[in-house]
Amino acid sequence: MQLPHNQYLQIDHESPALQDLVAITSSELFHLHAKAKSLGQCLVNLLAQNFDIKPRQAGAYLALQFQMSFYESFELNQQHARFDLWPMSKANTCASLLLQQADSIQLIGVVADPFDTDMMALMEQAAFENLIFVLATKEDIHAYLTQQESSLRAVDSLIPISNSKTNTDSDIELLSLSSATNSASPAVQLLNSTLYDALGDGASDVHLETLPNGLCVRFRIDGVLETITQIHDRAQAEQTISRLKVLADLDIAEQRIPQDGSFQVRVQDRVIDLRVSIMPSIHGEDAVIRILDKQAMIKAHGKLSLEALGFEASALKTLRNLAQSAYGMLLVTGPTGSGKTTTLYAALAETYSGKEKIITIEDPVEYQLPGILQIPVNEKKGLSFARGLRSILRHDPDKIMVGEIRDRETAEIAVQSALTGHLVLTTVHANNVFDVFGRFTHMGLDPYTFVSSLNGIWAQRLVRMNCVHCNLPYTPAPQELKNMGLREADYLGVVFKRGSGCGDCRVSGFKGRRAIAEFLLLDDELREMIVQRLPMRQIKEAAGLKGTRSLLESALEMVREGVTTLEEVRRVTLSN
Repeated sequence: MQLPHNQYLQIDHESPALQDLVAITSSELFHLHAKAKSLGQCLVNLLAQNFDIKPRQAGAYLALQFQMSFYESFELNQQHARFDLWPMSKANTCASLLLQQADSIQLIGVVADPFDTDMMALMEQAAFENLIFVLATKEDIHAYLTQQESSLRAVDSLIPISNSKTNTDSDIELLSLSSATNSASPAVQLLNSTLYDALGDGASDVHLETLPNGLCVRFRIDGVLETITQIHDRAQAEQTISRLKVLADLDIAEQRIPQDGSFQVRVQDRVIDLRVSIMPSIHGEDAVIRILDKQAMIKAHGKLSLEALGFEASALKTLRNLAQSAYGMLLVTGPTGSGKTTTLYAALAETYSGKEKIITIEDPVEYQLPGILQIPVNEKKGLSFARGLRSILRHDPDKIMVGEIRDRETAEIAVQSALTGHLVLTTVHANNVFDVFGRFTHMGLDPYTFVSSLNGIWAQRLVRMNCVHCNLPYTPAPQELKNMGLREADYLGVVFKRGSGCGDCRVSGFKGRRAIAEFLLLDDELREMIVQRLPMRQIKEAAGLKGTRSLLESALEMVREGVTTLEEVRRVTLSN
């Protein structure tokens, strides 16, 4: 048999094994491989069918021809899966595995198609080393994945959310990864295994982007989008989006306008909300799935606390004092996904004594807090932030949390609440603590009334931390410091560090995030300056003299500690 030779395809031209059972030329084998791909079948199985032999015999024959070992279920089960390097979504979609030998550091690539050299190259890139490749049938690979999933129990069920009824056990559609692997639908396999990996990787969003010839899957991990895989099958891409629309209770036939929906995933006895946004594009429809893991922090740290967010001790003290005020308003600001709501939840959880009435109105309710009345916004039924806030005031509250101030009406009611003896905690979108004034002025609020109600403003960002497994010293170029507006003399003796990239951090050099903050405490002098509408430069100078520390200064302290990089600080705080 004559087949093309490269570093992956090492054919044993001398081996006569199984020649009596399999009489096939290299040309015929190529044609058989092409047929298997077109039919979506396993080459091993098709070879077995053509020559009326067992799949194990066909696999052993192919493995021998390619100078590879042939693994059956027993051999696969003796190895340790490296889903951190080769995610389960890829393993499931591509019928491949990255395994580590027991009591060894040697990595093994398991494939069902010995001709797929592109995938073998990708597996070696993911592993950062040369692999020993072995052959296995698709059935054995999927059986191994099913067994792994059953032990991990990552995704137990997907629960479509209906607007007309409350979900019960009878509404739950079982779509565990094991059932998806056994499903005849590639769309079900792709969507379910993608969600499996997204939850395992701690992604906040999943992007399904339609391409001219298929689908690109990207995860937002630690605030940055990463491409996970591409599916070169247009029909499968359309089916995957349709499957997602079914789960989110959306109109499958409507492909011309944006649609929004939601469903839930039950993971190890906790429920995670998934918010779905469908957007028409020139190539079809794109989808974004926002993952709202209500209990993620509690699972990671044991409780909901401000310490878990990573704020500096001085900043924490200030935030706690603001959250314990008898009345007034605390505004938390920052971009989408910066942890504003989580900060307010942690502040409420820490200060709750059981002797106060605390009511929240949110869209959606992201954490369930014991002893606190939490109201979800329902625009379709007429329950907006403004209407809910009016009703809350008649419910004798001590503290009120408003998920977000989006319009003038909500802002006015929140301000009046703060001026009439209630403590109001809320969020607003602004770049820093000083931009908040312009935001409320633009809404049409009277500056005097607004600043009279305001106790303080808290702005925050999430900065990626260097991966502890590959964090190494480096010397930044002088221009790098100059671009940040920094002087070399101020950083003499500082050991700069950055992650070099490893399997643990997905080659990014970063793993996990920590919050940085700046806060502005309002006193009579600052209130007077704001009411007089003095230049913002003067207000910033006065605030600086009173101890206000910028986001940039907080982030640079992390650089001095070797926790993050100058590039990351520039990315997060550039506008400041």
